[in-house]
Amino acid sequence: MKAHTLETQTTTTPEKALIFLQEGNQRFVQNLKINRNLLEQVNDTRAGQWPFAAVLSCIDSRTSAELIFDQGLGDIFSIRIAGNFVNRDILGSMEFACKVAGSKLVVVLGHSKCGALKGGLDARKVEGLGMENLNHLISNFEDCINEVIYEGEERSSANEDLLERLNVCNIQRTIAQIRAQSETLRTMEKEGSIKIIGANYCVESGVVTWL
Repeated sequence: MKAHTLETQTTTTPEKALIFLQEGNQRFVQNLKINRNLLEQVNDTRAGQWPFAAVLSCIDSRTSAELIFDQGLGDIFSIRIAGNFVNRDILGSMEFACKVAGSKLVVVLGHSKCGALKGGLDARKVEGLGMENLNHLISNFEDCINEVIYEGEERSSANEDLLERLNVCNIQRTIAQIRAQSETLRTMEKEGSIKIIGANYCVESGVVTWL
């Protein structure tokens, strides 16, 4: 399968870009991956790249967007940070992907059993490990934790129901922050030139659920 070109990217709508990823995940789950000549795709993309989507996902080793969506070289921008949240640099990367490089879809991809979110729930234990930068990272989930935890509920990564509610909240909050903090992406979405959407990957089944 050939890499995307300027022509195929230009003719791809946000809706079609979403279908590309949905169909790719179906192939991944069924172990029917498209046969790609990756070295040929290296040659196809040597003069430029025309990705149709930008995917923000966690650094978790099980959540490589290219693999779980069955995409090749030059197909998607892959932005990764533990806990798939946004900051100004990540927003800048998304703005580049869409406004400069022509991508039509922004996906915030969370996943089940997320270690970063577990760290947020177990913040006191993590703080005791003395890793100041990790402590700063997991503090990004505190607002979502306060939003989804029930009164009197156990705050622990062992509470699987709470962990999954936190996962979904984090995806939704990240999408809201993208729209609130990037006028560029907000305007592009309003004009219909891009879509911003959330998704949740199950590390046990390989299935992506679209929110």
